[in-house]
Amino acid sequence: MIDGIRFRVRTGVSWRAVPAEYGPWSRVYDLFRRWQRNGAWQRILTRLQSLADAKGAIAWDLNVDSTVCRAHQHAAGARKQGDPQKEPPGGIFVEPGDHALGRSRGGFTTKLHLAVEQGQQPLSIVLTAGQCGDSPQFEPVLEKVRVPRIGPGRPRVRPNRVRADKAYASRIRQACRSLRGRGAGRSHRRVAVANAFAILGRLTLAGDVHPDQGGSTRSADEAPAG
Repeated sequence: MIDGIRFRVRTGVSWRAVPAEYGPWSRVYDLFRRWQRNGAWQRILTRLQSLADAKGAIAWDLNVDSTVCRAHQHAAGARKQGDPQKEPPGGIFVEPGDHALGRSRGGFTTKLHLAVEQGQQPLSIVLTAGQCGDSPQFEPVLEKVRVPRIGPGRPRVRPNRVRADKAYASRIRQACRSLRGRGAGRSHRRVAVANAFAILGRLTLAGDVHPDQGGSTRSADEAPAG
């Protein structure tokens, strides 16, 4: 049945179209749904990430970007309030109030915000409605990067470098303004400086950004090699 789940995820067909050789489609769906609700898929992904990191297979230079997926036409009939359902839709996870469904230029869509390492494997995913902007999700995506270590030690959460396109430039400028502490008192400035260093210390917008440069950025095509 796991092969049936892999077939459905890879091809995008409806559950009823899963070939009978993988078993009854309803049982394939039930297994997928049960593991999704109890967090089994997340635990499998986390374990695979830990094993890959222990072998040095994760390059900790991350790329942050987003992509939009069209929602199925049946998603238009989703409940606006999931609480009255017999089973909460998110399982052990928190389901977004809008179910990550929204109207954009592409129609009824969901947007996936990802942090991906250089081996093109995702380290974190954040779902929002399709009309949501990229820049506000920059920090939530990075905050979800958490790879436990094999053996003792804290999980790794900080990449060496983060690359993003100009859609995320406002977050860098905001961090630079906070670092300079314009219009802030001494106590507030200390907090702003700490937050800014936390952002800038793990961020490169397709090239190095320095607070003294006024938050200037360069596109990915203009970034220096190496």
